[in-house]
Amino acid sequence: MPDDREFLGKEPVKKLLFKLAAPTIVAQLVNMLYNVVDRIYIGHMPENGALALTGIGVCMPMIMAVSAFAALVTSGGAPRASINMGKRDYKTAELILGNCFSLLLIISAVLTAILLVFNRPILLLFGASDNTIPFAVSYMRIYAIGTVFVQLTLGMNMFITAQGFTKISMLTVLIGAVTNIVLDPLFIFVFKMGVSGAALATILSQAISCFWCLRFLCGKKTSLKLRKDCMKLKWHIIFSCISLGFATFIMQMSESILAVCFNSSLLKYGGDIAVGAMTICTSSMQLVFLPLQGVSQGAQPISSYNFGAGNAQRVKETYRLLLTVCLFFSTLLYLAIMIRPQLFATLFTSNAELIHYASTALRIYCGAIFVFGIQISCQMTFTSIGNAPSSILVAVIRKFVLLIPLIYIMPAFNIFPDKALNVYLAEPVADTIAVIFTVLIFTIQFRKALRKLESREKPQPQA
Repeated sequence: MPDDREFLGKEPVKKLLFKLAAPTIVAQLVNMLYNVVDRIYIGHMPENGALALTGIGVCMPMIMAVSAFAALVTSGGAPRASINMGKRDYKTAELILGNCFSLLLIISAVLTAILLVFNRPILLLFGASDNTIPFAVSYMRIYAIGTVFVQLTLGMNMFITAQGFTKISMLTVLIGAVTNIVLDPLFIFVFKMGVSGAALATILSQAISCFWCLRFLCGKKTSLKLRKDCMKLKWHIIFSCISLGFATFIMQMSESILAVCFNSSLLKYGGDIAVGAMTICTSSMQLVFLPLQGVSQGAQPISSYNFGAGNAQRVKETYRLLLTVCLFFSTLLYLAIMIRPQLFATLFTSNAELIHYASTALRIYCGAIFVFGIQISCQMTFTSIGNAPSSILVAVIRKFVLLIPLIYIMPAFNIFPDKALNVYLAEPVADTIAVIFTVLIFTIQFRKALRKLESREKPQPQA
């Protein structure tokens, strides 16, 4: 098969990064709308909007867990496929694609059963109160039915991006998100379905995105085709994908666990309003991370392809440019939140008390996001070059070693009179320490990887 992705190894890196990143940023923006637009509409529902918003916030750990399992399979599978494309090994790349598709189907079936049967006890464990549990259960019962569409859309679209077809991957998300934006007010307000309508709009939209994505991967334009004879599970391929994707899985699953820890602690110290403010904080952080995630996903196929092709200089150049752009965006967004946090809060609610509380919480919670451009650049580069152990290590340190303990430790310091505000402070403290650790590990491991590539490039002496 001819290598029609050779432009990943030939075009200037700066031009290539922006060419690939622009559609992925748009795709991230649109993908965010899947998660955020429901909360925007629900938060502005008459009468119970604030409680409904808090109820949806309690559902977020379960929704993030669904996304995390998709990432477990394909955030490792897609870079592995790119690396094999760089080596001109298209047969293995298509085996990876087919195996990831089959595994996603199996995982979707298991998750759907769990979410349908155990949603109420899980939601209560995740921080729902007597006031918010009816809204949370109504949303999750319908959302669970669409788990397979969520899994396949998120997972398979990463293989489209990994081939450099970022405009197609953008359209995958765009089609569904526009559908969601149209259906949300129709189901919520016109048909008066409330939170159930928001969930129904989401799964119908994901189904349309899923159909578009699979249609492309089975068509003539894709470099890697989804073939039936590649779908039989081969455990050495599955293991290689999961081992690399495990770091991203930990990062996303830890967000789910963290949401549970934050919600339970905030419910204890601040009640429903503190949990509602956390929903606004996490939703705002999704907005903040959009450009960072988009640029990083645009850089991934460049780094992976050139790493597979043995081009150390282009791998190094891609990382440096990625770091510069991510730091610029993270600093810009930090300033926006510090100067006008109420703009973010009013996007999700019209409740004056919740706006006031969330504005204060946002400034605390986002106190160190200006350095997060470093974290995400290093994390994505580790994944792009297939360094699974380092990716896992930095993910574990930031979330499990630092942030989870700090959620329960920080209220004891009484830095703020309101103990719930001290809970929010755990995030910037953990982020700062984690970035320092990540830089140390990355400096050592990246140099080692580049030295190996450079040794491959040098001609061997004749005997």
